[in-house]
Amino acid sequence: MQLTDQLGTQHTFASTPLRIVSLVPSQTELLYDLGLEDNIVGITKFCVYPVHFKAIKTIVGGTKNIKFDKIKALQPDIIICNKEENTREIVEELSQICPVWVTDIMTIEDNLQMIQDFGQLFNKRTNAQKWIDKINFAYQDFQRFINDKPIKKAAYFIWAKPHMVAGNHTFINELLKLNHFENIYEVKEGRYPEIELKKIRLEGDPDYVFLSSEPFPFTDEHAFEIGRFTHHAKTVFVDGEMFSWYGSRLLKAFDYFKKLHAKI
Repeated sequence: MQLTDQLGTQHTFASTPLRIVSLVPSQTELLYDLGLEDNIVGITKFCVYPVHFKAIKTIVGGTKNIKFDKIKALQPDIIICNKEENTREIVEELSQICPVWVTDIMTIEDNLQMIQDFGQLFNKRTNAQKWIDKINFAYQDFQRFINDKPIKKAAYFIWAKPHMVAGNHTFINELLKLNHFENIYEVKEGRYPEIELKKIRLEGDPDYVFLSSEPFPFTDEHAFEIGRFTHHAKTVFVDGEMFSWYGSRLLKAFDYFKKLHAKI
């Protein structure tokens, strides 16, 4: 079986890979939803869904700080990584153990391709197609919902001190656009650029400031500090998983976005 991952790397498998190490939380959730619970042998400490995995699966470190020996001891047939979550150095090191499949998700189409790829890779084509169909149905429904909503300017913060935002070439940016939010930092260089709060009006003066629930724990104090540098922006705490987790989570995200629009 020859398959090509989203970085263009071609992999050859004599048989379906059975022992999986997943180094990306949202992809761990997807693998579980595709019916691969028994095949997943290793996960990161950030793989919080499904909840019971923490008790029954081997934790092999974080997404950026992996325990190479722990992974090797699990004798995986395949390791699942992501271009954004895991460094090239990690991927190169892990490839000494077994094939490393790397995903690269910036659009909803990329996300659907990943699901289809996993269906082929793990012989779960029917399950994968069901998820693709469900997501496509919800996606079309959401597009009808959002169609007459006006476009508003937004800034999506992921970190404080230094203040960092979601920029271009990110899945977050894609979902902001889907929601008719024009990302004022889309034009800035870098995927997650550092910004100066005092320049926020000059750089776009957003209607909304979104404070993500991950990876930084924003508080009301942060909201007040950021908000006072804007002209009239409404500061909103948002569920970071819904904006940044790809895979099967996207299905839940469409319902979440509808509720978010009703709230703001």
